[in-house]
Amino acid sequence: MRASQDQLIRPGGRRRVFAAGLLAVALAFTSACTDGDGGKPSSWHGGGENPAPKAAATISEPAADAKDVPASTGITFTTKDAVETAVELKDTAGKAVEGALAKDGKSWLPTGALAYGTSYTATVTAKGDDGRPATATSTFTTMAKPGNQVRVSSFLGDNQVVGVGMPLIVKFSRAIPEDYRDDVQRRMTVTSTPAQEGIWHWVSPTEIRYRPKEFWKPDSKVSYRVQAGGLPMGAGWYGRADLSVDVKIGAAVVMTVDNKTKRMTVTRNGSVIKTIPVSLGKKSTPSSSGTMVVIEKLRKTVFDTFEELGPEEGYRTKIDFAQRLTWGGEFIHAAPWSEGQQGTTNVSHGCVNVSMANGDWLFKNTQIGDPITVKGTERKLQNGNGWTDWNMSWDEYVKGSALPYEPPADPDATTPTPDGTVTPSPTPTA
Repeated sequence: MRASQDQLIRPGGRRRVFAAGLLAVALAFTSACTDGDGGKPSSWHGGGENPAPKAAATISEPAADAKDVPASTGITFTTKDAVETAVELKDTAGKAVEGALAKDGKSWLPTGALAYGTSYTATVTAKGDDGRPATATSTFTTMAKPGNQVRVSSFLGDNQVVGVGMPLIVKFSRAIPEDYRDDVQRRMTVTSTPAQEGIWHWVSPTEIRYRPKEFWKPDSKVSYRVQAGGLPMGAGWYGRADLSVDVKIGAAVVMTVDNKTKRMTVTRNGSVIKTIPVSLGKKSTPSSSGTMVVIEKLRKTVFDTFEELGPEEGYRTKIDFAQRLTWGGEFIHAAPWSEGQQGTTNVSHGCVNVSMANGDWLFKNTQIGDPITVKGTERKLQNGNGWTDWNMSWDEYVKGSALPYEPPADPDATTPTPDGTVTPSPTPTA
């Protein structure tokens, strides 16, 4: 959460809203604090007959009477000697806002963006081992609806079934400044059943992806959420709306191609189900070695390479059973003209050539997000040339997060978000 321009300037002069869920240091703002006995101040001792509660609570954000608060705001607070803490947020009509405490127990986040131009009252109640509650309140008003809004979109749609290598892809309609990406990332959560360890990775200022440490477990259910509504995203721009997507992971169909043997091995859930002869790229146009995933599937298409390769090398060819692997134009596809060389000689322009029958079989047995690893060719896959998330080691992938990674204490029981919190998403060649 980053403060509105009139609220807070942190060291270095950059205006910033603190994100709910990670703020561990109370700010200098103060709020009313009572002991739960008729609104008397917590320091009131009542002549010794009504001692102050052991616990204490203070709300630091939003500050009392704050105006123009971002609609994405959470409630940040500190407690002392509390064994139980509760947070309540209500509008002026007394309607409660749904939300939940963060893992660190020092903040609370609504389940969705607050209404614009509306007053709210936050109440934090802390109870000590003496059973006496101490409360803190803060009334604030959210900002008017901003004119500059950033759209947030998902590559995947609800209930889509994808392969075990599918990264969750979220795009923004405007570049997110580097010093705002941590705030955005804090509002992004992933839940998987069964739980799996993973992290978000910024591939560009307008795109972030999530992958687990290992391939998704087959038949997993995955949900991802971006609480972007009203969230400051730099230079007076704010998130337009929240985004939630539910997807399902299919069977673990994994393809491995070895240039030495000119064979593709296909496994499903760990068992070999087919071995297919292939022809890869010839020496002048080698296939890329590395781990890729199926980006799109085209039952019929036309490869037109005249613009790229020129009149001597270029061609225009009808293609069956095409599955894109790179933006540069590498595909798995049927190539009846090279069936005599498949399994023995590389003659393609970089694609993985298979027979018509095997192309048909692969097309029917694979889906978007299925991984393929090609080994032993003259050229290495360039990261960014396709969905190359699995072409990076886990340590390399973690470096793309805007937040430090904290592995879960028990990865089999929880699904981590990158900040350590948990929740129970060119021209083809032939």
